[in-house]
Amino acid sequence: MNLTKREEVLWEELQDWRQSLLEYEATDLENSYDKWVDKTFALLPESLQIQFFEKLDGWLFHLNSLLRGTQLQNEASDRILNAAKAMNPNIDSFADMREMPISQLTYLAEQQAARHRLYSLFQGGMAGSGRALLVSSDFIAMLVINLRAVQLTAMSFGYDVQSPSGLLETLKVFNAAIMPERMKMFGWEDLMEDLQKADEQFYFDIHERITDQTWVDEPLKQLLKISLIVMFSKKTISGIPLISLAIGAGVNYQTTRKVTDFALKFYQYKHLLDKNGDLA
Repeated sequence: MNLTKREEVLWEELQDWRQSLLEYEATDLENSYDKWVDKTFALLPESLQIQFFEKLDGWLFHLNSLLRGTQLQNEASDRILNAAKAMNPNIDSFADMREMPISQLTYLAEQQAARHRLYSLFQGGMAGSGRALLVSSDFIAMLVINLRAVQLTAMSFGYDVQSPSGLLETLKVFNAAIMPERMKMFGWEDLMEDLQKADEQFYFDIHERITDQTWVDEPLKQLLKISLIVMFSKKTISGIPLISLAIGAGVNYQTTRKVTDFALKFYQYKHLLDKNGDLA
């Protein structure tokens, strides 16, 4: 099937974006940070490292799996499908949505992205208040918000997130999305390799580690955010800790923006590849 003019333009934009990932040059500070992380993990026995990341993979997969069955997720999927039906009365299921123009699918995904960025903004603002319960729960809340955002982006393009392979794919998209810019090209290329595998069951059965040392970058950033929130939460203006509120809301918003932008590009790419396999 040939691509439309709009799809050809979008394909070229995605190729340019991918090239920008490949051409990203790490700064001296980033290189020093990477060496520090490598040296720190080298102090741990290899067996302990393997066990830690296997446990982390399993925990993230189960959290991602739990999200798909929640009432909020079911309501969100119904909203996406109803919105698609409003655009095209011939739509009966998520699989049918793959026949819709990519501009409409992108619109549905961007709606979900905008909604989850607001969730993150609100969550960051609450954490920025400095209250112990809200600060301590911020990291888990951000995981839930961003994993959910990736799932709903996939559903906006008509892809199944209920199957084990679908869940694993959304988790890998999330993991690649939160990678630092200097590492993101490796996450993207790993996802591209997965798209070339025709047998999804084979893809799922092979044990693949999802997280590694690069994954600690995001938790460290969140830890720095929490430290700044605690530091500035006592400095109030008219009784309101404006600085810590701004830090919490700003960091959370930017994190979700990074995740949703990456997820959107991946599923746009996957949709175009599915439509015209000759692009591969």
